[in-house]
Amino acid sequence: MTRIVVIDLHGQFTHLERRALRDLGVDTEIVSADAPAEELDADGIVLSGGPDMDRVGNAPDYLELDVPVLGICLGMQLIASELDGAVGAGDYGGYADVDVEIVDDDDPLVGSLAPETRVWASHADEVTALPDGFARTATSDVCGIEAMSDPNADLYGVQWHPEVAHTERGEEVFENFVAVCESA
Repeated sequence: MTRIVVIDLHGQFTHLERRALRDLGVDTEIVSADAPAEELDADGIVLSGGPDMDRVGNAPDYLELDVPVLGICLGMQLIASELDGAVGAGDYGGYADVDVEIVDDDDPLVGSLAPETRVWASHADEVTALPDGFARTATSDVCGIEAMSDPNADLYGVQWHPEVAHTERGEEVFENFVAVCESA
């Protein structure tokens, strides 16, 4: 059975990320961001959303494990900042519905979504420059980089929250990530 560990970056929806994975039949647990990376037993890692970069603990170490990683909101920003991309304040702030445009329909994480998909996202902070090797896979009028991926490194990120009911086809994002983990 596929095992995916959700790293708790103190987000208010972390438990919903675990629930979404459990609903797909995945063995999953939530662990503290202070858990030592070498002690994790996982086929994949989800870096949860959260309030700020000051509370990410050992999360950067999880990027060095040889398993796929999905960053959600703050998790995506953490991936970008750790791999020499850039993160900055967004122009639109808090949570809101956003129409994202999928710009890479071959992407393993978001390529199967509708070309325009309504999502629930926070734009207090956002990725402003991609790390080397990454491609922008979704965009919006609110944020230039709504999703990013480096399939060669099995690293993926979405600015939005696929775990909440407000996001269309959010379960599909988790299904796609599970498929990535199973094929890695």
